[in-house]
Amino acid sequence: MIEVKNISKSFGDNHVIRNISMSCKEGETNLIIGQSGSGKTVLLKSILGIHEIDKGQIIYGDRIYSDMNHKEKQIIRQEIGMVFQGGALFDSSTVFENVIFPLKMFSKMTKSEMHDRVRFCLDRVNIEDADDLYPSEISGGMQKRVAIARALVTKPGIILADEPTGNLDSKTGVEIMSIFRELHQEGNTIILITHEPEIAEYADRGIVIKDGLIVQDQINKQSQVILNGQKA
Repeated sequence: MIEVKNISKSFGDNHVIRNISMSCKEGETNLIIGQSGSGKTVLLKSILGIHEIDKGQIIYGDRIYSDMNHKEKQIIRQEIGMVFQGGALFDSSTVFENVIFPLKMFSKMTKSEMHDRVRFCLDRVNIEDADDLYPSEISGGMQKRVAIARALVTKPGIILADEPTGNLDSKTGVEIMSIFRELHQEGNTIILITHEPEIAEYADRGIVIKDGLIVQDQINKQSQVILNGQKA
């Protein structure tokens, strides 16, 4: 379980998230939805540990992030796979090099084991014959799938994704969300953030954030998340 307790984060005089509390159960898909500037990306990056929160606690199981030393925080980061908005692939690296990067940084696998793992993850997201291509040479949908493969390569139990269907056509968006649905069925804990209410059907839980505050939190697979008066 990931538990967020009364966290706040400001940048100067800009109070981006304010006294937010939420919990994400193991094996659950959570959707955090809000318009641009609502604070959802800052919340996600705070959960990941990229942003240091001003107050409150983020707890992984029984481990409080702020109480951890550097090595313990690194271990937590390795348990989390992150799909950044836009993919955030390295432009000067090939598809294969992008996906193997986390293994080179954190893994003790042999070279052969790393290559097998990368191949497995690329196959997992339906990427074939693209190992030697660069991000500029593949479509936006393929870039997103490569980013998912990179997030999966260290075998994380928690997957975070920022705007997983952003800037994709509807058909490609459905294909991407189908991957997340399969990952959920395999027992992964998933947190997705989006401004697109139509993907609410993929979540066990919908959390609406506005002006740095949670304004709706529903725990019901059949529930409909409402944003700006429109049902998903």
